[in-house]
Amino acid sequence: MASKTRSAGQSGSFIEAARRAQLVQCAIDTIASEGYAQASLAHIAERAGISKGVISYHFAGKDELIEQVLTEIMTLAVKTVIPEVEAQPTARDKLRVYIERNIAFVGGYPAHAITLLEIWTGMRSAEGQQRFDARSYEAGFEYMKGIFRQGEEEGDFRPFSHRVMAMMLRGAIDAVLLQRVTYGDQVDLAECAREMVAFFDVATRAATHAATQAATRSEALRAGGSRAKVAVKGKASGGSKPDAQGKPATQGKPARGARTPR
Repeated sequence: MASKTRSAGQSGSFIEAARRAQLVQCAIDTIASEGYAQASLAHIAERAGISKGVISYHFAGKDELIEQVLTEIMTLAVKTVIPEVEAQPTARDKLRVYIERNIAFVGGYPAHAITLLEIWTGMRSAEGQQRFDARSYEAGFEYMKGIFRQGEEEGDFRPFSHRVMAMMLRGAIDAVLLQRVTYGDQVDLAECAREMVAFFDVATRAATHAATQAATRSEALRAGGSRAKVAVKGKASGGSKPDAQGKPATQGKPARGARTPR
């Protein structure tokens, strides 16, 4: 009897969890398409094909549902980005992948990205205060600062304000999200990722690293210039063939003792 009761309880919990997950996804889709202010519980219920009362059974109200939506989005973002970042051997690689995966998240989960932006800017407290402000970035800043510290220790990054650099990086990623929400597919996310990686590579690069790259480019230019000079010299000489003794034959000059016509 106890076994049947426990089995029934487990089944009920599974069904409830599945229903909550469905409602969270419907809330994400509704907010993404209608905006946070217009995404009422009634609209979310309509999208889910249920009554508003069913939502009230699983969530105390819209605020609790939205909190769960945020948890779902942030959990998915962390799972999408962080493991690949942590798999990289150097801080420079981590920075590159952090940028690439964040931008890829915008393209791979557009409804989640739009919903996050809508909630971030639209959710208010009972007193009318914005629920999320600059303090909400702190956890992300700390993670980025860890990458920057590692880069300095490895000698790949120059000394700089880790917090300021984290602010600029987060702002750049958010700017891409905002542009994507506004202009859709007109915003080339792959191009955004490439340019952002290049920008922050230069912004964080240590002087020694920059000097090494400059020296490599200079050496390549010198080598290319030397080859060009040899080619031009050979062309100017007319490609003269050596004589029987292995000496280059002279051209355009009369032989010693020969008279020139007058």
